[in-house]
Amino acid sequence: MKNGITHLYIPGPTNVPDRVRRAMNVPMQDQRSPDMPDLTLGLFRDLKTAFRNGSGRVFMFPSSGTGTWEAAIQNTLSPGDKVLMARFGQFSGLWVEMAKRLGLDVEAVEVEWGKGVPLDAYERIIAADAAHEIRGVFVTHNETATGVTSDIAGVRRLLDAHGHPALLFVDGVSSIASIDFRQDEWGVDLAVAGSQKGFMLPAGLSFLSVSEKALAANRDNRPKMARSYFGFAEQIAMNDQGYFPYTPPTQFFHGLRVSLDMLFEEGLENVFARHHRLAEGVRRGIAGLGLKLVAAGPEWYSDTVSAITVPEGVDANQVLRIAYERYRTSFGGGLARLNGKVFRIGHLGDLNEVMCLGALAAAEIALCDAGAKIVPGAGVAAANAYYREALAKQRDDGQAAA
Repeated sequence: MKNGITHLYIPGPTNVPDRVRRAMNVPMQDQRSPDMPDLTLGLFRDLKTAFRNGSGRVFMFPSSGTGTWEAAIQNTLSPGDKVLMARFGQFSGLWVEMAKRLGLDVEAVEVEWGKGVPLDAYERIIAADAAHEIRGVFVTHNETATGVTSDIAGVRRLLDAHGHPALLFVDGVSSIASIDFRQDEWGVDLAVAGSQKGFMLPAGLSFLSVSEKALAANRDNRPKMARSYFGFAEQIAMNDQGYFPYTPPTQFFHGLRVSLDMLFEEGLENVFARHHRLAEGVRRGIAGLGLKLVAAGPEWYSDTVSAITVPEGVDANQVLRIAYERYRTSFGGGLARLNGKVFRIGHLGDLNEVMCLGALAAAEIALCDAGAKIVPGAGVAAANAYYREALAKQRDDGQAAA
């Protein structure tokens, strides 16, 4: 007999709060009912706030983030268009491969896994593109496979510095609603997110937040890629009335209503600060165990997932099996070239300090069982000390502000 819960510390799907789960437990309803817009129009409005998109619009699709990757490309680019991308992990690599399959002319910069978007290489390429042949510049904001976050604002600065008109595409699936993201301020034209990460919902709903510039690109006379299900025009015609051109996942909408309320009740700035605090505690714990992150340096550290390199002679896949089978804890595995070398702790969504301490405790015991020569308790102790200090400072700052 197994008591208690199975602990989920993967970088998505993340834990779904009870409040959200209860909200989704509703009978099926008529998606064409007269009162459906009372729910959906508010979701469209508040999703724009979450993306910090003041003038554009947000689309919702019943798909994973991969579907909205495709929607972003199909609705704004033409076959044969040149785009600039970077490959520095599994998911940035998958986006590169999708762009190639969809017929784009892809210039992909290969980057060491552990680093993010190479601003210097991007700038050289953009500066050399005097004819503005590059139609789209792509950035994976948070590379989930390696625990690396890239500088979106930096990409926007270099585009502006060279007066380059390319659309800026951002994969924010494992960053938006967890890590600071400012669509208008950073000039992001198409931003992709998924329900199963910072939005604290099950997988199956994705969001595409688009700028006015991207909407204009969709409407211009250049021939776009073939599309049907993901077409903007059909969505806009129905969404403006609060409806959809297909049968939508209405239960998700009720959960999304509550998850957005929770984000706004906490305050987006506080959400970002909490994620940074939780992530830093995990990083202190990993360092306390004498282990290293895949991220090449602090400038690349992700506040939603840490990818941890196991000691020489230890199989990361064995660590994962032991954690799950003996201790009912799920961690993320190493992907592609990191398979067997890395395990990942997701620290995003509905999470607090004690949960992160539990993740570190489970990692310690699984590592020990897998043969790692670490000091049990060292990681938890390091994170414990950091969390106590950080929370004490937060209380003192709050009292001073009052």
